[in-house]
Amino acid sequence: MSEMTAGRVPVPDLADRMLLSLRHADVGVQEMGDYLEVSRNAVGNWINGRSKPNGATMRLWALRTGVPYVWLRDGIDPRQGDPDGGLSVKRARRDSNPQPSDP
Repeated sequence: MSEMTAGRVPVPDLADRMLLSLRHADVGVQEMGDYLEVSRNAVGNWINGRSKPNGATMRLWALRTGVPYVWLRDGIDPRQGDPDGGLSVKRARRDSNPQPSDP
């Protein structure tokens, strides 16, 4: 482990979040492997950061462990919310896809 710099907090990476979600759901490595129909070693490689699962696998992982997919994938807690309630994203989508005007 690297030396900690004062004032810096480590951010969990994908492997950390995968392991945390297993603990949160009280799901074992073998149980997750059986659920995903992959080997125990594949799950071990993911939670130890040696490899990354594909998106479909992460979606199933999130469903099985009960964590939000966006948190598992990106580390973003959807409960924190956007300050504007997601309005900027909605506006950007609307502005990039203008609707034809009514006659």
